[in-house]
Amino acid sequence: MSVLPRPNGRAGGNAGGDARAGARRPSTPRTIAFDLLTSVLDRQQPLDEAFERHPGVARLDGRDRAFARHLSATTLRRLGQIDAMIDHALARPLPARAALVRHILRLGVCQLVFLATPAHAAVDSSVDLCRHRGHLAHAPFVNAVLRRLAGEAAALAAGQDAARLNTPTWLWQSWSAAYGEEHCRAIASAHLQEAPLDLTPRCNADASLLARLGATRLPTGTLRSVAHGPIPELPGFAEGAWWVQDAAAAIPATFLGAVQGQSIADLCAAPGGKTAQLAQAGARVIAVDRSPARLARLNDNLRRLGLAAESVCADVATWQPEAPVAGILLDVPCSATGTIRRHPDIAWLKSAAEVASLASIQERLLRHALTFLQSGGRLVYCVCSLQPEEGPGVVNAVLASCPDIEREPIDAGDVRGLTELLTADGDLRVLPCHLAELGGMDGFYAARLRLRPSLALP
Repeated sequence: MSVLPRPNGRAGGNAGGDARAGARRPSTPRTIAFDLLTSVLDRQQPLDEAFERHPGVARLDGRDRAFARHLSATTLRRLGQIDAMIDHALARPLPARAALVRHILRLGVCQLVFLATPAHAAVDSSVDLCRHRGHLAHAPFVNAVLRRLAGEAAALAAGQDAARLNTPTWLWQSWSAAYGEEHCRAIASAHLQEAPLDLTPRCNADASLLARLGATRLPTGTLRSVAHGPIPELPGFAEGAWWVQDAAAAIPATFLGAVQGQSIADLCAAPGGKTAQLAQAGARVIAVDRSPARLARLNDNLRRLGLAAESVCADVATWQPEAPVAGILLDVPCSATGTIRRHPDIAWLKSAAEVASLASIQERLLRHALTFLQSGGRLVYCVCSLQPEEGPGVVNAVLASCPDIEREPIDAGDVRGLTELLTADGDLRVLPCHLAELGGMDGFYAARLRLRPSLALP
């Protein structure tokens, strides 16, 4: 295989040049997928954010939008495997200056191997992408690499350790240390599959709604649907029969117990799934979030569902209620490594250093929230992270220095008998491989804390 050509004394072009080249032509699903991959891997922008902000997305019809999103997400989900195949096909490594050409190859390999695109279509569309994004001189190189892989990729993929290749080393080491090698591998394997659509019903969902959604009821009570298409067009959406919420994310709000008539603060509340759960249970909910846009989305969801809560746009790190509250649900900002099934970009955006920084913020938020809890009140701390530093690490640090606070263990009855979701300390620890036979769940951690009666924090 020849080395990468260097047209006009340069290789790979630049992001600005690519944007200008793309602006001269209408966006296609593949050019948008290329732009999304560039945004995530080169500019460290979350995939969903890049997708929402791309000006070409709105010009595509629903099917093409879905394909652009699916192609970019699958490329990120299988990035380790794809890069190994590309490297196998090259006589020497691609230089760093060829990053944009590598993105084109990545999208081509993804189509060849993981989207079952006919070889001629995957190759031709990748060559065309070179033209659209200002890399015409590299089209013969892209053509040669993909044509070679078209005949070898299936065999190469069959021999790969997919779970290990698609998991960054720092995550693999962290999960192996925390959960053991077997569970680490099971977690990584679960991430290779797209997450299903989970719904929390507004009331007891009847058989008719389940049939229309093609849904089954999980042991946790969540509805798991096989329905496809835009969420607002699914049965029951307009009448507020349900809201989208992963099965694991729906568990922690129940740990506050009977909340009817009680004042409950839902901190870092948007997009509002847990707020809706608490409001539906009869709580007087104060939903606090610092993002006006996310809070507006929360309010829109509550209106659709016919539920009510007081919403407050404020920084949870400094906000104080007018009076102490009976319960607090604190879902802190985190690395979100438990949601890689839904957001495969997270595996390539986060780092161990960021986890350490987030853990410090989380501990500060937890300590602040405890200052406005009523005597005897409960606080549920939760994160959609698999990293122990962000879960038990934070909780244990607070417990060690706050004698007025005690852990209130979660028991089998709190998780409908699913004792595999509980730790030895009595915390919730959901892994993506739990309920694997039913499609798995997001990774989640939660601990229930209590302010000892008749005591108040200074």
